[in-house]
Amino acid sequence: MSLPEPLLRKFRIYAASRNQSMTALMTDAIRSLMDQGNEADKAKARFLERIRNAPDRGTHGAVSWTRDELHER
Repeated sequence: MSLPEPLLRKFRIYAASRNQSMTALMTDAIRSLMDQGNEADKAKARFLERIRNAPDRGTHGAVSWTRDELHER
């Protein structure tokens, strides 16, 4: 992996100020990004599952109204 020199310099200072290696910081950051992605995927799957298995609210799956009727003022 290569980084622009100004960013690399700042990163070295950042790592040193936290008494951590650049590799450790990069590992933590990459792991965190991947975990966030996995959590988002899981949340999306839960949401879609809830939609697919939504309880019947008395409509039996049929919509008997129009958008205009819902938004009449």
